[in-house]
Amino acid sequence: MAQAKTYGTGRRKSSIARVWLAPGKGNIKINNRTLDNYFGREALSNIVEKPLKVVNKRTEVDIFAKVEGGGFTGQAGAIQHGIARALLQYDPTLRLALKKEGLLTRDARMKERKKYGQRGARARYQFSKR
Repeated sequence: MAQAKTYGTGRRKSSIARVWLAPGKGNIKINNRTLDNYFGREALSNIVEKPLKVVNKRTEVDIFAKVEGGGFTGQAGAIQHGIARALLQYDPTLRLALKKEGLLTRDARMKERKKYGQRGARARYQFSKR
């Protein structure tokens, strides 16, 4: 059940997080920085900690994550997804609780591409009748 170290990959928008989970005291390191140091806003910290709170493992495991790409919100979502996947490797009996909260599902929403002949994805160039 509780192995030495487990791994999970999380993705959100253009962010990719590689997450390692090991038995410990509840320390969370992101790119060699503490959780509070990396994410200034408390809301982003809550997003990252959600999978641990759902399964009551906040003080039982240490988390080490490497994340790149995207912005802070996308990175927080990617880490959350990676933690959920790593928890599943750590203890497969947690699957039902994580699935019920929707933490194992990859959020497939991406930025829509800009189209040619337009100013953006949906926005057109200004039209002048005269």
